[in-house]
Amino acid sequence: MSYTLIFTDSYKKRAKRFAKKHPELAGQYRKVLYLLKENPQYPSLRLHLLKGQLQDVHSVSINMSYRITLELLIIEKEIILINIGSHDDVY
Repeated sequence: MSYTLIFTDSYKKRAKRFAKKHPELAGQYRKVLYLLKENPQYPSLRLHLLKGQLQDVHSVSINMSYRITLELLIIEKEIILINIGSHDDVY
């Protein structure tokens, strides 16, 4: 029951900047993407739906400081990655 991760062009740019700024998180980031693809509900991801202006967007945690925001399309089994960064950056 694998999901398809969709990396938008804007997400790729943000992820590249994030990786350059935080090379120490490369392993955690890869693990998050793997878990997201295999099971978005995996507990350590802390998947949750956001509120307010981002009410149709979900968030997962890379660690306690950094997040990935995404659209989760369960019907089509697709996950569209939107943003990556610190809590303040992505919210």
